[in-house]
Amino acid sequence: MDIHKNARLTPKGRERVVRQVLSGQTPKAAAFAVGVCPRTVRKWLTRYSIEGLAGLEDRSSRPRRLRQPTPLEVIEKIERLRRQRLTGKQIAAEAGVAPATVSRVLRRLGLNKLCALEPEPVRRYERENPGELIHIDIKKLGRIGSVGHRITGRQTGVVNRHLGIGWEFVHVCIDDASRIAFSRVMRDERKASAVAFLEAAVAYYASLGVTVERVMTDNGGSVGNFVSGPVGDHARNLSSNMIANCVFAWPHSLGGIFHSPAV
Repeated sequence: MDIHKNARLTPKGRERVVRQVLSGQTPKAAAFAVGVCPRTVRKWLTRYSIEGLAGLEDRSSRPRRLRQPTPLEVIEKIERLRRQRLTGKQIAAEAGVAPATVSRVLRRLGLNKLCALEPEPVRRYERENPGELIHIDIKKLGRIGSVGHRITGRQTGVVNRHLGIGWEFVHVCIDDASRIAFSRVMRDERKASAVAFLEAAVAYYASLGVTVERVMTDNGGSVGNFVSGPVGDHARNLSSNMIANCVFAWPHSLGGIFHSPAV
């Protein structure tokens, strides 16, 4: 129970006042002793005579009856719209009620948070057969020369010996249907390296019995000049998503997550 910091009486204090009055003390004297008005003491006496000790507990200030309660059909409409994952303001506009009313109804229904709703069904786009479409992307990562200043600390006057040591170019390919991935670290991201990687990827999938039919990539010049294929606008670039998921684990992730070790 959350008692107000300036509350004159707690349930225990109310019980003590009631027992003092029942033992013969006047309500006025008991009220003066605890710093409340006699009317308050008589209120606790009445509740105690009707409900016993339970009547001395705190009660909600919410009225038992509302003069104009929210109609049941409006409540059902609010619940239906909420299960369609509409926001409170959108529901209020659709149902024609105030946002405060929507908030109160949703809180009473236990739907005031989206996490209380049923999770959305997983919508996964994929081709039906392996090899119908492969995704290619390139991730440029800075080389790691040695332990950095976060471990050893910064030292005044010390020159960064690893400044300008270059980049690693991680070429990644992933099959749309099976999600089997192939990757290699190439010397650059130019056309020759991209062609060599694509040939290696096609050979890798061929060793698994998969024939590559289409290639999907971004608009990069290194691969956009020699690959093409009918792909929909709704298709996601899976290779980019895979790179984003493992970039923070570089460089140790390449040997463990991808099917092809880095070379």
